[in-house]
Amino acid sequence: MKPIRLPEPPSPTSRGVPDIFEVGFLGAFIRRAVVIGNGSPSSENQSLGLVRALGLADKHVLYRVTRPKGGINEWLHWLPVSFHKILYYLIKQIILLTSRRKKLSPLPSENGGHGLGLASVLEADVKHIVGMARDTFEKDGPLLVVASGRDTISIASSIRRLASQNVFVVQIQHPRSNLNRFDLVITPQHDYYPLTPHAQQQIPQFLRRWITPREPPDRHVVLTIGALHQIDSAALRSAASAWHDEFAPLPKPLLVVNIGGPTRNCRYGADLARQLSTFLLSVLASCGSVRISFSDRTPEKVSYIIAKELGNNPNVYIWDGLEPNPQMGHLAWADAFVVTADSVSLISEACSTGKPVYVMGAERCTWKLSEFHKSLRERGVVRPFTGSEDMSETWSYPPLNDTAEAARRVNEALAERGWRLRL
Repeated sequence: MKPIRLPEPPSPTSRGVPDIFEVGFLGAFIRRAVVIGNGSPSSENQSLGLVRALGLADKHVLYRVTRPKGGINEWLHWLPVSFHKILYYLIKQIILLTSRRKKLSPLPSENGGHGLGLASVLEADVKHIVGMARDTFEKDGPLLVVASGRDTISIASSIRRLASQNVFVVQIQHPRSNLNRFDLVITPQHDYYPLTPHAQQQIPQFLRRWITPREPPDRHVVLTIGALHQIDSAALRSAASAWHDEFAPLPKPLLVVNIGGPTRNCRYGADLARQLSTFLLSVLASCGSVRISFSDRTPEKVSYIIAKELGNNPNVYIWDGLEPNPQMGHLAWADAFVVTADSVSLISEACSTGKPVYVMGAERCTWKLSEFHKSLRERGVVRPFTGSEDMSETWSYPPLNDTAEAARRVNEALAERGWRLRL
């Protein structure tokens, strides 16, 4: 029998290290990631953007924390997700009993969605993810967990509590309290607006203890300017190639208009739509082409006014909402952008291109969203849209690079723990 020959220990001058010595000499390697989402495209895009920037785009699994939807559920979204599911179950059973249907449905598990009429998704389950992290640690190394959004907080923090030696947990967006439940928190600077003297003047004394965050960021909090996303130079080059046939023939300059929808801190309606239409008609003379996109949140009255005022112009194209979504093509080929002030995500993506970004309706925003727009204006990244712009004139700025900076900080935090990514 041929004897088994073990690899020789690395010499001081050796350029490589055999796999058998990797953990012992250089610390553990992270080879895969788990993304925990809440079904919101803007939230999940942040997690996926970070995973992509870390080089794990093809080495991650997406789980979701889901809620029951429709009917009374739209009024229960302010509740913690587990309590929401139980309360909906009880309401459902009462309806079944009062309608003389005596058979009860099984009580859903804490993380599962059985019996709730939810879409079939890979449900985020703490026990499953913790078990996977522990069982595969020796073979595959630690597990990177990236979560974003309010509904993911309890799941991500539970995973870290139960498997702290096997996982590195990153929570995106401020988790409101107890930041030490996570290995790293990535959140925009404007989330800390409640701590500023100006914001304190707006908060009654008896409410201040309920406003988050309650203390300044510590060393394991990464502050960004805007939202994380998947846009970088490589993605833009790929999109430019993929959308070449559609966008290259368009007359220049190309103005892309992204319209979101009103939010609690940025309220508007038909009045803003009429104003935006007037401003766009004013700049058409200096535009070669205009492409307009609405989001899922755009009210019908807003999209109707825009379409009525601009839809018949031969130089204006309004995306009909059908796939494929042209957003990546817009980012790659646009010469300038107009974005409604409500969407931090859309503005952050546009500002990552270094091209002119005009914001519509920022004066209607309040609270921390107003602080976000103020920070962008002070950096020279955006300008208000007034309708008097000459779109043939251009200006630039250093592109926002929040996602790459966040990825760098994740790598630093991993190194402090003795871990690193292996791509």
